This record gives sequence, C-alpha cells and structure tokens, in this order.
Amino acid sequence: MTSGRFVGKNVMVTAAGAGFGRAAARAFAAEGASAVCLVERLADRLDAVAAEVQTAGARPVAIEADLGDAASTEQALTVALESVDRLDVLISNHAAMTWEKPYLELADEDWDLELRVNLTSHHVLAQRAARAMVDSGGGVIVFTASVNALGAGSGAAPYCVTKAGLVALCQVMAVELARDGVRVNCVSPGPADTQRSIDLVGEEMMEQFRASFPGVPMNRLASAEDVAEAFLYLASDAAGYVTGHNLIVDGGLTAQIYDVPD
Repeated sequence: MTSGRFVGKNVMVTAAGAGFGRAAARAFAAEGASAVCLVERLADRLDAVAAEVQTAGARPVAIEADLGDAASTEQALTVALESVDRLDVLISNHAAMTWEKPYLELADEDWDLELRVNLTSHHVLAQRAARAMVDSGGGVIVFTASVNALGAGSGAAPYCVTKAGLVALCQVMAVELARDGVRVNCVSPGPADTQRSIDLVGEEMMEQFRASFPGVPMNRLASAEDVAEAFLYLASDAAGYVTGHNLIVDGGLTAQIYDVPD
C-alpha cells in the first residue's frame, strides 16, 4: 500500500533502465505520478522499465538518449517537456565510471568522459529543467551524487571530483532558486547492489558482498529501493523545507572514522 505522494505529478528520471533509476521510476509510478519520463541509452532496458511504469499506473514517456553531450541532453529534456504539461520532479541520476585508473596513469579522455557525463550534462539538464519549473511555478530537482563526493576513492579521481562538483552545483542552485519555488538536493549512496556494481566486480564477488559487507556498519549493501526512497522523500512535500542538502544513504559508512586494529 502506498501513500500517493505524487498524484498528478510529472517526473523525469535519467538512467532509468537499471539500478537506482529503475527503482525510482517504479516507485514514483506506484505513488501516483501521472507521467514518468524515462531517459535511458539502452533500448532493451528502456522498454522494460516503461512496461513496469505503465503496470504501476503511470504514463511512461520513453526517451532513448546518450547523455554524453550537451546537445543530446538538451534534446532529451525537450522531448520530456513536450510530453507533459509541466515538469514537477527531475531525478538526475546518470553517471559514467572509469574505475581502477591510478591518477598518474589517468588518460585525458577518461577525465573528459566523466566530466562531460557526470557534471556538465547534469548542469545542462538541471538548468534547462529549472527554467521550465520557474516558469510553471516551481518544482524539485534531485541529483545522484555519491559518498565519493566526500573523500578519496583510489583509482577514481574523476568520479570523486565530478560527484563533489554535483554537490556544489546543488547548493548553488538551491540558494539561487529558493525564492522561485525550486528545491534542489542530492542523494549520496554508499556501496550498493546494482547492475553497475555487478559490472564492476562481477557476479561472483557480488554474491559474497550480498552475504556480508563488513566495511559498512550495517554490514550490507544498499538496495536500489533504499536509494529510491531517499529520492521520493526529497521530492515530496514532506521535504518542503529541505533544499541544498546532501542526503547520505550509506548504512553508516561515512559516520565511522576507524576501529583500532586487532
């Protein structure tokens, strides 16, 4: 049983075909959203989540797009805005990762890729969406950042830098847009059980992590639904006085400093 927090609302979710985005798209639909605009670069994933959104009771707007450049990002938003009478919520969730590249060996093209996808495209999407929201009386934008925004991850320099940049962008937007009725926040997940994690470490290793993940105080990975619920809270009226916030969803990971070794 759901609370219907988003009855009549129109929502846009990027990277909607898997992981956090797919869980969020389903959840918004289940909570009464009128339309859910789904942005995904892989057609099979897009078809699957569109069917799930429709089954949950919302109208899916499927947008196949690669958000690797400003033009395609802006076009995806244009399609979404042409498909709904107003955009109430944007979940800007997409990312690229080039893991395990020591900083001294990092290629410029890897840096450029993550900067383009993980930061510039979010700026383009959020700025254009915010303009539309201001014109229509307000709205909510939520970025997917990461606990990597808070410190170093070995071999992940561009990822850490771009996620920290997203948090900074969120704060600037939140301050500048507060009086225009647009709230802007971030969700920073910790280690999670998603397709991207499987792609990074393999299914066999993920099975071990699902059984126990002692690096996190709660001793488990986040589920996609854990993170989707954070999106829904920040997008809901319950968070009506929350803006410029980075909500960390990490099972206590960043709350812990260290334990004395045995």
